[in-house]
Amino acid sequence: MTTQVMTTQVMAALAEKPASMEASEWEARVALAACYRMVAKLGMDDLIYNHISMRVPGHEEQFLLNPYGLLFDEITASSLVKIDIEGRKIDNTPYEINLAAFVIHAAIHKTGSDAACVLHTHSDASVAVSGQEEGLLPLSQFAMRFYNRQAFHDYEGVAIDMDEQARLVADLGTNKVMLMRNHGILTVGRTPGEAFMLLYYFERAARIQLAMQAACASGVKLVMPPHEVCEKAARQFWEMQGDILVPGEREWPALMRQLDRADPSYRS
Repeated sequence: MTTQVMTTQVMAALAEKPASMEASEWEARVALAACYRMVAKLGMDDLIYNHISMRVPGHEEQFLLNPYGLLFDEITASSLVKIDIEGRKIDNTPYEINLAAFVIHAAIHKTGSDAACVLHTHSDASVAVSGQEEGLLPLSQFAMRFYNRQAFHDYEGVAIDMDEQARLVADLGTNKVMLMRNHGILTVGRTPGEAFMLLYYFERAARIQLAMQAACASGVKLVMPPHEVCEKAARQFWEMQGDILVPGEREWPALMRQLDRADPSYRS
């Protein structure tokens, strides 16, 4: 029996949903678990902290979160915790959730926007630029997607106070990426794939920015394209001009295939 056939059989067994669960929820769980694994694979997690959530399809006031205490590379579809927007666990699970995760994610899910997936990390480069007054600068093509399209939320301490929710939502506005000053980054997407790819591209841009700024210490002068060019590039991305698609539409299936080849246990 070939390795490919064996892998396909293992994946089929792992992907079997519980009989009592709707197929749409199980598919959402698998995609969300994959998102956790990809964040860990690329080193953008923070041990057991940080969080990614997803609305349960067809149940606007329910969403899935990581079980508090598990590393991102341990998370599986079945271990995700389902809660309502008041923070009450819906399923019988031994796991708890991170209070800050509830405060941040419930705030955005309550809005009823198309932000089905909300991703928050403390990825190094994003945190580094979050403390810069202008945040991400238009220094690379990776950064152009976010030109004049990044929100900012000032640091208020650990996000465990419910009254911060209104300010989080107001600061995010209609943006899909928000720098939480001196803290981290938040991305939102219609799918885990979209939220993940926005994080990926922002982090790449932030790393390039930090490298360029470090080079300035030796006298190198930064060059930024003019506003008109930056705005044109941003519109190309967000208006999906040419053959540009929604972030994740092309990349995410390939990333899931990569995960399946390496370790399909996230599907269990």
